[in-house]
Amino acid sequence: MKSICVFAGSRFGEDEQFRLKAEQLGIVMAQRGYRLIYGGSRHGLMGAVADAVLAAGGEAVGVMPSGLIHGEMAHPGLTQFIEVEGMHARKAKMSEMADGFIALPGGFGTLEELFEVLCWLQIGIHQKPVGVLNVQGYYEPLMVLVNSCVSAGFVHPGHESLVNLAEDPGELLTQMESFVPSIAEKKWKQG
Repeated sequence: MKSICVFAGSRFGEDEQFRLKAEQLGIVMAQRGYRLIYGGSRHGLMGAVADAVLAAGGEAVGVMPSGLIHGEMAHPGLTQFIEVEGMHARKAKMSEMADGFIALPGGFGTLEELFEVLCWLQIGIHQKPVGVLNVQGYYEPLMVLVNSCVSAGFVHPGHESLVNLAEDPGELLTQMESFVPSIAEKKWKQG
């Protein structure tokens, strides 16, 4: 891995730990030589992780659709800023540039981005590690849902392990560095 795409909220959330862990992730990424690929905003957790990467001497690349540049207030100090046509182009560009993905706490957009790259990993579109930084237990309900999907027969047993989950940014990066996908062959059943 050389570049990691981070999905994160454009807000800080209610718990100060969300911002602090985003900053910690940015610092650890820069220390380990990872380039940040993200949505390009200067606000919320998105801005916090970018600011931390840059302050620690790392590189941060923002990818933002033309229509969001004013509303999301594009980060002015990035190593590189890429303007694209729309949300689909944004996600495609970030995926193309990234060697792995991390989800920080966030809202619908963050969840949608996380599930898209998980789905792509599950069906073999990519073999890149997907990580979730579980700040203050934020993603525990999501993992309950994922395990429910497995027990209900909608997700193949073992695919829950496609999610690298940790509370500490350094630990999460270490998990991702040693990640080897174990994708079971998908078996389609007629119902």
